[in-house]
Amino acid sequence: MATTFVHGGTVVSTTVAQELDVLIDGETIVAVLAPGSVSLAADLKTSADTVVDATGKYVIPGGVDGHTHMEMPFGGTFASDTFETGTRAAAWGGTTTIVDFAIQTPGQRVQDTLAQWHEKAAGQCAVDYGFHQIIGDVTDDSLKAMSELVSEGVTSFKLFMAYPGVFYSDDGKILRAMQSAAETGALLMMHAENGIAIDVLVAQSIARGDTAPYFHGTSRPWQLEEEATHRAIMLANVTGAPLYVVHVSAKQALEQIAQARGNGQNVFAETCPQYLYLSLEEQLGAPGFEGAKWVCSTPLRSRAEGHQDELWRYLRTGDVATVSTDHCPFCMKDQKEMGIGDFSKIPNGIGSVEHRIDLMFQGVKSGKITLEKWVDVCCTTPARMFGMYPKKGVISPGADADIVIYDPNGHTSIGVEKTHHMNMDYSAYEGFEIDGHVDTVISRGRIIVDSGSYSGTAGHGRFVRRDLSQNLI
Repeated sequence: MATTFVHGGTVVSTTVAQELDVLIDGETIVAVLAPGSVSLAADLKTSADTVVDATGKYVIPGGVDGHTHMEMPFGGTFASDTFETGTRAAAWGGTTTIVDFAIQTPGQRVQDTLAQWHEKAAGQCAVDYGFHQIIGDVTDDSLKAMSELVSEGVTSFKLFMAYPGVFYSDDGKILRAMQSAAETGALLMMHAENGIAIDVLVAQSIARGDTAPYFHGTSRPWQLEEEATHRAIMLANVTGAPLYVVHVSAKQALEQIAQARGNGQNVFAETCPQYLYLSLEEQLGAPGFEGAKWVCSTPLRSRAEGHQDELWRYLRTGDVATVSTDHCPFCMKDQKEMGIGDFSKIPNGIGSVEHRIDLMFQGVKSGKITLEKWVDVCCTTPARMFGMYPKKGVISPGADADIVIYDPNGHTSIGVEKTHHMNMDYSAYEGFEIDGHVDTVISRGRIIVDSGSYSGTAGHGRFVRRDLSQNLI
């Protein structure tokens, strides 16, 4: 098998950054060496088939994005990124593994929906991929399927406390699903918003004539995220199920999670770059219909209320375990525009899969998180959370050779005419300037991005059969 030698760089883990060299044989990391080491009795700079000079740069594990929605059906349309275009964009941004969602809706067999998502992704992905399973219809058959899917490498299941009539599960159904998860050790993921109350507020807002995108945010207030989060925690406490709360945006919801964690409960929070950087006032409140670009759920929160600063703080304390993207892109034309005159018809979602590693590194440059925390929340903990460690999320002998060479002295300008490979007609981060740059991306030993050139291919990515979560207390 071909060998690749990465030398001169600083390897960053969750605990330390140190100058080390990395030897890859085929698809696997086989050695991590002190610079100039002769322990392998060879001059690797001359004997390796491929040599990558990482001098002055960071060498980090390939990013793991634990929450994407490629080709997701929503509100009469589909997320605009296919598995091909979305994973190509992920590769450009230094993400080498995604975990997407197979979706069951009422009346469908869980196994059939998973098969549909396997069919969508097979032969299309530029990077490796796994699946979570959305349970939109909690029945005896669905609960049985949850147990069966664990043996197929699908070990996490998502329920919704939002979207009545679409994905919504009431407390009794949530309780039953959590009991099933507790029995198998599977991870129960939750979209925590009080959807019944939100629907009332949405209808009242529309009736008043408050139909602009801004009112998407005000009709989904933080109180209804905090309440649902607390309720999910209590149900998980009753059943003993591990709980992973997705896309947490409200500081009050995080207070509930932090308290549960302090009590020793297996409760974990995920947040996304949009909630760390964007806001109700600046983005959703943009003039005219522009705010539709940033309609997502949970919604962007008020900067005046301090949610963004608190989310960064909870990242530092570890109460936010991972940063994913909830990548669910829609174009403005013919998609977001469906909600002109009625914000409730705007497809919910923001495209971020290409920019997560960069945006979180900017948090390092601004002093909000450490270099090691950057790797922790973007690479290692997602791999552990979703049962892929130590094959993913770490630079260590035996791991998959998923590696990113990141230049801290480089620069990335985000924008449609600058850095933009997602299949959408705008960028949610237009005009953002990043003090760093993804230089080289290696996926299972193959260089797929290097110095502004893409050499990845659809079909290189493989399905990852995941184990149970390795991040439980």
